[in-house]
Amino acid sequence: MPGSTTSTPGTHDEFEYRHVIIPKALVKYLPTDRLATEYEWRDLGIRQSPGWEHYMRHAPEPHILLFKREKDYQLKYPAQ
Repeated sequence: MPGSTTSTPGTHDEFEYRHVIIPKALVKYLPTDRLATEYEWRDLGIRQSPGWEHYMRHAPEPHILLFKREKDYQLKYPAQ
């Protein structure tokens, strides 16, 4: 997506994590009462490999979306 920045994934025991910074003008298209579905964040132009889930909001900076996915997801589900 033009104007967005995706971090390099970091890992923890069960999950890997990343954040995506979107242009502030796109924040108005995100739901305010829940996390974004995969369809919603992909519709904003965010492109990531399969398995990523929007898992948390950072209220002070709503243009930074926090994502996680199961560690070794691509090894466990290679066909996706």
